[in-house]
Amino acid sequence: MHISEGVLSGPVLISGGALTVLGTAIGLKKLDYDRIPQVALLSSVFFVTSIIHVPLGPSNVHLVLNGLLGLLLGWVAFPAVLVGLTLQAVLFQFGGLTTLGVNGLILAVPAVVVYYTLGPAARSRNRALTVIASFLSGFGAVFLSSLIMAVSLIFTDEAFWPMAKLVILAHLPVMVIEGLFVTVCVQFLKKVRPEILVVVYAAKYND
Repeated sequence: MHISEGVLSGPVLISGGALTVLGTAIGLKKLDYDRIPQVALLSSVFFVTSIIHVPLGPSNVHLVLNGLLGLLLGWVAFPAVLVGLTLQAVLFQFGGLTTLGVNGLILAVPAVVVYYTLGPAARSRNRALTVIASFLSGFGAVFLSSLIMAVSLIFTDEAFWPMAKLVILAHLPVMVIEGLFVTVCVQFLKKVRPEILVVVYAAKYND
C-alpha cells in the first residue's frame, strides 16, 4: 500500500509529511525503551510482509498488518511503520523517499485508531468479543488505509477518482485476509504471551 513518487501534489506531500513527523514524535515520546526489541520485531514483520506485492497503477496491493501493529504498539506504530517504509524505499524502491510522509500516514493512522477503538475489546476476557474486535482490527485498519490513500489521490487530482475507487475495491480481499490473520495472532498471543497484548508506554505517558 505504497504510493509511488511523482504521483502526489506538493501540498499533499507536505501535509502528509508534517502529520507523520508529529505522529512519530508522539510515538517516540511514548516509547517504553524496554520494549524496543518488540517494536523492532514488529517493524521487521511489517517490512517483510510488504515486500510481496501486486502493482496497481500508482500504488500496489499487499498484506499490511497495521491492525496488528495498532493493537500491540498504539502510537509507537508510527515510528515502527516509518522505519519499515524507509528501508523498503532505500533497498527496494517501494514507494519513495518523498512519499514517506504520506505512506506513513496511510498506514499508521489506522493503527492508532484501532488501538483506541478496538484495543480494549481485543484484550477482553470474553472470547467472542475478542474474536470480533480482532477481525475488525485487521479489516478496519486496511479499509481506513485504502480510504486515506484514495483521499490523497483525489486531493492531488480529481482525475484519480476511478483509481481511488479501484484502490478500495482491490483491497477488499486483503481486508478479509488481514482480519482473519489478526484474529489468529491475537488468540495465539492470549494463550502463550498475553502480556504482549498490553501496550506499555513510557511512565510519563501511560494512558
